[in-house]
Amino acid sequence: MLILGLNMFHADASAAIIQDGEVIVAIAEERLNRIKHYAGFPSLAIKACLDAAGAKMTDVDHVAVGQDSDANLSRKVQYALANPAKILNFIRLRQHKEAMRDVRSLIATSLDVDPAQLRFQEHHLEHHIAHIASAYYCSPWEKAAGFSYDGSGDFVSTMMARCEGNEIEVLDRVFLPHSLGSFYTMICEFIGYKKYGDEGKVMGLAPYGKETYREQIRHILDLNGSLALNLSYFKPLGSNEGMQISSDGTVSLARHFSDRMVKLFGEPRQPQSNITRRDIDLAYAMQHCFEEAFFHLLNNLHRKLPLDNLALAGGCALNSVANGKLFARTPFKQTWIQPAAGDEGLVIGAALHTYQSVLKQPRRYAMKNSYLGPEFSDSQIECDLKKANLRYRRLEREPLLDAVADQIAAGSVVGWFQGRMEWGPRALGNRSIVAHPGLPNMKDVLNARIKHREWFRPFAPSIIAERQSEYFEHDHPSPFMLHVYKIRPAKRAQLCAVNHVDDTGRLQSVSRDENPLYYDLIQAFEGKTGIPVILNTSFNENEPIVCAPSEAIDCFKRTRMDVLAIGPYLVSKTEN
Repeated sequence: MLILGLNMFHADASAAIIQDGEVIVAIAEERLNRIKHYAGFPSLAIKACLDAAGAKMTDVDHVAVGQDSDANLSRKVQYALANPAKILNFIRLRQHKEAMRDVRSLIATSLDVDPAQLRFQEHHLEHHIAHIASAYYCSPWEKAAGFSYDGSGDFVSTMMARCEGNEIEVLDRVFLPHSLGSFYTMICEFIGYKKYGDEGKVMGLAPYGKETYREQIRHILDLNGSLALNLSYFKPLGSNEGMQISSDGTVSLARHFSDRMVKLFGEPRQPQSNITRRDIDLAYAMQHCFEEAFFHLLNNLHRKLPLDNLALAGGCALNSVANGKLFARTPFKQTWIQPAAGDEGLVIGAALHTYQSVLKQPRRYAMKNSYLGPEFSDSQIECDLKKANLRYRRLEREPLLDAVADQIAAGSVVGWFQGRMEWGPRALGNRSIVAHPGLPNMKDVLNARIKHREWFRPFAPSIIAERQSEYFEHDHPSPFMLHVYKIRPAKRAQLCAVNHVDDTGRLQSVSRDENPLYYDLIQAFEGKTGIPVILNTSFNENEPIVCAPSEAIDCFKRTRMDVLAIGPYLVSKTEN
């Protein structure tokens, strides 16, 4: 049985295929069309998924979409009636969404297939149920508390659920306009980070701040009971729920903050201008209050459902700082957050929910790693190297690991392109740039030569899983780089290039089972330096992470990367 999962006409459009209950391939459209957070129809991703599965669209039995415009309709109508100026907008938006619901025609047109030949059944699943499904059904558990939170989806910002066996039972929802994700976005916008996805940058700025505005920002949130926003700080919610999608699929944000923010804190910062102490302290207050609200909601959930296991999803679940602290601030003892916790992950949730909850098939899948994307043959890689007129050497596995470990130990910046591409926004050892974590100038070197990132954004450590507790103050695994933990005082000098200002690191714990080649590279580096950690950042330069060999080669050529290890081939700038 083949099930195609889709996220379409929504940020991070994507596709995935489930075969007999197993996720076999998942790809975000942005990796193929190179448009960051693309929000159109994922035609390239669908084709790539079908190719990887060795299937045609006529073989697909079910199509599952992680969006249902009929969900929570009474709440939408209630809000529109209370805000008469918005009624026309809501009617227009609903008409627009109805046009986009004709999945059969959209697929037939994009794949040039006769609609009459398509035999699939179509399923639409509420946004946040799909999020929770993406975490729970990928977990190894038979029972868990489910929690999803983000800016918005199907007029809901937060959902709590009981997950048991094949079923997900919704316990509570927080409806718009109240949204912890919108709270975070609003303050990010106010301090000059206005692009969709900028929230992750500001999370890195927050530790530099002080408590100056904490109490003032705290007044924006009402935590008596569930979660409510003081809406006087926000522009009224429009029909687009705070997001605008252009005809070319690019995403932009509508202004969230009201004039009350300006009266209290002064003029908003303009992008690219200097970051002031006010902006830094607002970032600190925002992250602190976000965590307080998050833990409040989780503690409410635990009172309703006193379990150890938490299946966590939604765009806000990418807040790895909060994830790392929840073990100390809530009774939950284990989390499962799949690597694409944001909206691209809806495709897996919708497809698995169709298989397990709708079709009542037995659970048989637990996600073992994030490597669900395309892979490329050695002959394809070699062909692209020749087209680029690069000199290269082909090495066997052990000599390749030894040569790359030598280069990292010597302070070189290495592009590491291997195997199947990662699923989700993090580079996890197959589309990575790797470097020495213990060189004091390495952060500046990477930014000057390749990444060109803001000064306050940290780089991440990849550590051999068995060594995590030696270096970090928490031992809960972080295989998908979704937890931030304190680095032990005795190890901070060894990890100075990945040690953030608050002595933390957003780690990836690497096991040999998940990625044997990357694990052995870290081990080879340890053999030369005594450090079981390497610095890992995404293989890109202000673009989506590279997918194909030609993109990796182009990034290598146009930046000041020292070495490229691509499949079994090693390329050095000094020889080119």
